[in-house]
Amino acid sequence: MNPMRVLSLLALLAVAVMGKPNNRMDNTVNQALKPSQWLSGSQLEAIPAVDDLTIERLENMNLEKGAELLQQVYHLSQIQHNVEPSFVPSSIQVYVPRPNGEKTAAPMNEMIQRLKQKQNFGDDEVTIIVTGLPQTTETVKKATRKLVQAYMQRYNLQQQRQKGKDSQDYDYGNDKKNQRTSSEENSSEEIKNAKTQSGDIIVIDLGSTLTNYKRLAMLDIEKTGAKIGKWIVQLLNELDMPFDTIHLIGQNVGAHVAGAAAQEFTRLTGHKLRRVTGLDPSKIVAKSHNTLTGLARGDAEFVDAIHTSVYGMGTPIRSGDVDFYPNGPAAGVPGASNVVEAAMRATRYFAESVRPGNERSFPSVPANSLQQYKQNDGFGKRAYMGIDTAHDLEGDYILQVNPQSPFGRNAPAQKQSSYHGVHQAWNKDSKEN
Repeated sequence: MNPMRVLSLLALLAVAVMGKPNNRMDNTVNQALKPSQWLSGSQLEAIPAVDDLTIERLENMNLEKGAELLQQVYHLSQIQHNVEPSFVPSSIQVYVPRPNGEKTAAPMNEMIQRLKQKQNFGDDEVTIIVTGLPQTTETVKKATRKLVQAYMQRYNLQQQRQKGKDSQDYDYGNDKKNQRTSSEENSSEEIKNAKTQSGDIIVIDLGSTLTNYKRLAMLDIEKTGAKIGKWIVQLLNELDMPFDTIHLIGQNVGAHVAGAAAQEFTRLTGHKLRRVTGLDPSKIVAKSHNTLTGLARGDAEFVDAIHTSVYGMGTPIRSGDVDFYPNGPAAGVPGASNVVEAAMRATRYFAESVRPGNERSFPSVPANSLQQYKQNDGFGKRAYMGIDTAHDLEGDYILQVNPQSPFGRNAPAQKQSSYHGVHQAWNKDSKEN
C-alpha cells in the first residue's frame, strides 16, 4: 500500500469509530484517556493531505497552529508503524563559498574533482553543513546565510584584518577622517580578542531537494546519510585529509542525515568523526522497520544538539551527548512567530556563537525545564552552547535567549554588526561558478 495513504485511511477509520455513540462514564480520568477525547472527527478531517503541506504554508500559520498540526500529523503516522521512507535524492548540490562573495557549486558526485583543484583545501579544520529545509523562504535562506557568513569570518580573520586596514586607508583618502562607526570599532575589538583558526566550509544542500513536506517526511535518512558518508570517505582519501578535523553540522532532518553519514563513515573506516552538531533535529515521520534511526550519542566522538522547536518541527527526543533547550522544551523560542522560524533559530544561535569573540554568548546550566532553571536563578555548572561547547559535557542544559539578534545574553548588542566587512559580498545573490 502507498505509505502516504496510510494517514488518510487512519483518519477515516478514526472518524468512523468516533461516529458511534459514546457510553457515558462516571470516571473522568478514563474519559480523558479515550482517543476520541484527544482528537475530534472534525479535527481529523481538517488535517490537510501531506502532499498539500509546504514550508510556505507552515510559515504562514502562527506558531501554535503550526505546531499543533505537525504534532497531529506525526502522531497519526506512528499509529501502525508502517509509514516507511521512500525518498532518496538522486542528486544533491554542494557548494563551497569563497571570501570574494562567489561560490564553487556542483553536484555532489562532481565536487571532489573541483576541490582537488583548490590549493591547500582541507589542510585545516573542515566544517560540512547539511541543510535540512528548502531554501525557498527568506527565513531559511537567511539562517543558512548567517551560518556560512560566520564561518567565513572565523576562517578568514587575517584577510578581514587586512581588508579593514585597506578600507580605513581608503576612507582617509576620501575626506572621511576619523569617521569610523561604533560598529567598526566594536568589530575590531571583537576580532582582536577572538579565538579563531583557519579552515574550509562545504555546504551539502540537501534541503533544496526537499521541495515539500511530503519529501521531508518520506526522506530515507539511512540511505541518504550513507550516500553522504561514502562521499566524505572519498573526499578524505582523494584529498589526503585527516578525519579528525571534520565537524559535521545538520539542520532539522539534515541533523539525522548527518548522524547517519557519521555512522557510515565509521563503518567504512573504523574511525569516528570528531563532532556532529544537530541544529533542531526534526521529528522522524517515516521509519524503516526494526531500525534505530536518528541522530544519537555515539555517532561521533562528540554529539551536541540545540532544540528550538521541540513541539513544532523539532523533536523532544534527546539527540546527543549534550542537548541544549533554549528557554526550555517548547513549540518555539522567544521572537519566533511560526514553526519554521523557530526551527531555524537553532542555526541562528549557532551562527552567532561562531562569530569571532562571541564563542561564549550562550551560557547554560543543567536543568530539565525553564521553571527549574528559574527556580535556581540560573545557577549551576555552567556550559556554553554553540561552537565552544566542551566535548566532555553530558546531559540536558537550559538557557535563556533574547527574542531578537543578538540572541545570546552574553553578547553585547553592538557586536551584531561584525557580520559586515570583508564577507558582506557573500549573500543570497552570490554568483555560482
